[in-house]
Amino acid sequence: MGQQTSMKITSPIILMVASHGGHWVQMRRLAPAFEGLSVHYVSTNPEVAGEVAPAPLSTVKDANLNRKFALLRLAWDVFWVVARTRPQVVISTGAAPGFFAVLFGKVFGARTIWVDSLANAECMSVSGAKAKRFTDLWLTQWPHLAREDGPSYKGAVL
Repeated sequence: MGQQTSMKITSPIILMVASHGGHWVQMRRLAPAFEGLSVHYVSTNPEVAGEVAPAPLSTVKDANLNRKFALLRLAWDVFWVVARTRPQVVISTGAAPGFFAVLFGKVFGARTIWVDSLANAECMSVSGAKAKRFTDLWLTQWPHLAREDGPSYKGAVL
């Protein structure tokens, strides 16, 4: 008889990334859609570990365009999270950590989704606008911001 090989089937790794505050709240509202899958979270606040346990949480320092050195450090930290986890899907609600996660996720071959913050009612966020070219699905939570060439509107999470 031939030798049987055992193949372990694992669910894809989904990396969910958001800055603290409203970005995190909105991302957590998306989490039930991924229940039962292998989710790894990234936040700028280590105190949220209890919210996502037993799922793993990586924390990174937050940064913005006004703090260039901190932004470079953030990019490096997010790169290493993506390199270590090798997600098949990256989802972010913003801001800077999510931009870098989408960018590096795309470099590593992941499918990427950007859900722009509900707070951006008049125009897309700076991070969201920059993330556009690295996303497979670019979403707004405001119907009047949807355009044929993106972002798309599929509803709101709050």
